[in-house]
Amino acid sequence: MRAGVRAWKQVSLQRRAFSSSARRLDNYGFIGLGQMGYQMAKNLQAKLPPSDTIRIFDINKAAAEKLAGEMKSSQAGGAVVEVAQDVSEASKDADTVITVLPEPSHVKSVYASILEGGLSARSKPRIFIDCSTIDPSSSLEVAGSVAKHDAQFVDAPMSGGVVGATAGTLTFMLGAPSSLVERIEPILLRMGKRVLHCGNPGAGLAAKLANNYLLAINNIGTAEAMNLGIKWGLDPKVLAGVINVSTGKCWPSEVNNPVKGVVETAPANRDYSGGFGISLMRKDLNLAIAAAKEANAKLELADAAKNVYETAEKVENCKGRDFSVVYRYLGGKE
Repeated sequence: MRAGVRAWKQVSLQRRAFSSSARRLDNYGFIGLGQMGYQMAKNLQAKLPPSDTIRIFDINKAAAEKLAGEMKSSQAGGAVVEVAQDVSEASKDADTVITVLPEPSHVKSVYASILEGGLSARSKPRIFIDCSTIDPSSSLEVAGSVAKHDAQFVDAPMSGGVVGATAGTLTFMLGAPSSLVERIEPILLRMGKRVLHCGNPGAGLAAKLANNYLLAINNIGTAEAMNLGIKWGLDPKVLAGVINVSTGKCWPSEVNNPVKGVVETAPANRDYSGGFGISLMRKDLNLAIAAAKEANAKLELADAAKNVYETAEKVENCKGRDFSVVYRYLGGKE
């Protein structure tokens, strides 16, 4: 019995040690409160202890105020919330700063503003975690600028969309030195459920763009295959059932099927609302193409896919919808 008690105490101590070592940062800055950042910041704040502080900022002041109100009223506990007036205020006292921004130009501009006044010395280097989806070269350029101020910059783009951001089930692709993974992982796991360390800075973005290039191609292929089979008289559910137990199985066919009625939770059942916007897919595809040119990697299908997304995005009943709406663009039966 005593041996059992000792064993239980040892496990308990190990758990407490892990918990205390996993939580090492007290002050956070969060910049960029779009559809993804809004939900990520909300989850982060809710899972931090009341002794911590999180300063949030977005150029849309109303969004920041709204989020702060939701954070303060949604539940007891969570980190103290403050709305910063600019990016410098959001980052000045933070041990870690998280950014979620739309384009490479925005990332460069925000970090230039943060670094403009210099960074105060700290007992441990502050960490900047950029969750934006941009090109690896731009990310490495910013990382170099941050390093000159004795701070660390890592890339951690995510997969899972707004649904995953809301549910806290995102997957992060982390580009960071191995020595920083233990410090960064607990932070990301407050906003998601999986962290994949892909290599040194830039590697997370390289993995994300390669994945999204494949996703862009698979989405078009699924839309074309479904349209082809349906026009030959196949029931869409039967066709999807065949594909999803055969070699054509992929995420766009199994989870995000573009035909209404096949997958109940897919955007196709909501007139393609929500989900991963077609403009975002076009953006990621263009970033992947640019990165491929820089790396001298041949992409045979890139130009054709780019034309599909750019043209479909301009069609009135496709504009602003989930990227699976290319099925509609192709003239698929709804």
